[in-house]
Amino acid sequence: QVLLVESGGGLVQAGGSLRLSCAASGRTLSIYTMGWFRQAPGKERESVAGINRNGARTYYADSVKGRFTISRDNAKNTVYLQMNTLKPEDTAFYYCAAKWGDNYSGSWYSYDYWGQGTQVTVSS
Repeated sequence: QVLLVESGGGLVQAGGSLRLSCAASGRTLSIYTMGWFRQAPGKERESVAGINRNGARTYYADSVKGRFTISRDNAKNTVYLQMNTLKPEDTAFYYCAAKWGDNYSGSWYSYDYWGQGTQVTVSS
């Protein structure tokens, strides 16, 4: 089992940046495909970005392409989400998640482990 802990959320003005981190313990992250998801009040959880096990392949929701960058450092057992040019509509609770295998999925129910989440609030 792997324990995931997110950090780096907070309040930022529109146009600003935040970097989320997801640190893992209990098992090496290198065997998991990783994803970042977000959920705003009253909305479904949606995929934001994903990265395969060795970091060679990344995936982004259309709404964040060109603004967000997912990366991973398997030696540090950590996954990151760099968020630039933030918009008020990016306001949500952000979660990292891990799934077995090397195939990305945008479906939240495909993921085996979840962090507790971190709040991102973007003011206009």
